[in-house]
Amino acid sequence: MPDRKLWRNVDAPILVALATLSVASIAVISAATAVNGQSGLHYPIMQTVWVLLGTIVILLALSQDYQIYPSMTPYLYWATLAVLAGVLVVGRSALGSERWINVGPFQLQPSEFAKVVIILTLADYLARRQGQLKSLRDLVVPFAYVLVPVVLIIKQPDLGTALVFLAILFGMLLVAGTPIRYLVLIYGGTLALVVGWVYLHYRLGIPIPMHNYQLKRLVAFVNPNADPLGSGYNIIQSKIAVGSGGLVGSGALSRQLSFLPENQTDFIFAALGEEAGFLGALGILVVYLVFLWRAAGIAAAAKDFYGTLLAVGGISMFAFQVLEGAGMAMGLMPVAGVPLPFFSYGGSAFLANSIVIGIVLNVGMRRRKILF
Repeated sequence: MPDRKLWRNVDAPILVALATLSVASIAVISAATAVNGQSGLHYPIMQTVWVLLGTIVILLALSQDYQIYPSMTPYLYWATLAVLAGVLVVGRSALGSERWINVGPFQLQPSEFAKVVIILTLADYLARRQGQLKSLRDLVVPFAYVLVPVVLIIKQPDLGTALVFLAILFGMLLVAGTPIRYLVLIYGGTLALVVGWVYLHYRLGIPIPMHNYQLKRLVAFVNPNADPLGSGYNIIQSKIAVGSGGLVGSGALSRQLSFLPENQTDFIFAALGEEAGFLGALGILVVYLVFLWRAAGIAAAAKDFYGTLLAVGGISMFAFQVLEGAGMAMGLMPVAGVPLPFFSYGGSAFLANSIVIGIVLNVGMRRRKILF
């Protein structure tokens, strides 16, 4: 266990933000699932369990100096690839995807925990090559580290999590000193390639390595009314739910949520918008902003570059998930199934997020020598 004096350095505003998000998530999930007529208190009780387990995970992450992670990282990385490959063989299917494995009474999603491992892997690799990312050739290895699990995750299929991996990679490469022109070239070129490929798929029938429903969901956000009862249905219902909340929300009188599938997971922000209104949704976004701002301060004040990269990996992951999770509920981002951190229902995501924030707090806790 760390010296008692180190606990003075734990970032209190981040803990307050986490507590606020956790309590609010239980309230919103309870109301959203009640609107759907789902069984009793199952969802809020289980979310409470995940919050308590997440608290324990954070304390465990704080109990050891983060400098022990590099020695463990290679084993964690290869074990993660093995588990992701195993999911394709023995994973449990739900909603057309094979993403879960049974661990005792729980069903866990390994791709969520893979995010943690990729942050550790990239931080270790990039810290040892500080100042050496001068050419495109120098980016081959970090991209390979990420693309191998991304391919396995897309095969599940889980496009949303794959996009989170790419966001983590972008943020960490940027802070590691990669020339911006290379990142613009790679990511901009990839986006142009994807858009062009989709266009040619629809115009000329060129095959595309995506499930048809995934492709429709990605394209639907441009014009959801083109298929209002199919691929555009969720976006339309989500936007109506957000708008129907008005300034202060409908509270227990929420009705639109009954038309919106997955309102406790992917579309939890729509549930928040209807139940708590514009002010409630804005308040939660402000909490996220404080959370990310304090984490950025930890990254800037880290005692070493490795610690900075660990914190930046977490910031990149959380920032993208908030952007996508809130954006798709408002029709501003494609529907990719990215959970809102510490808010959407789900144990794997909550625990994985708790590990990451525990690592970030660990970096902050050890940002300077113990003060006597």
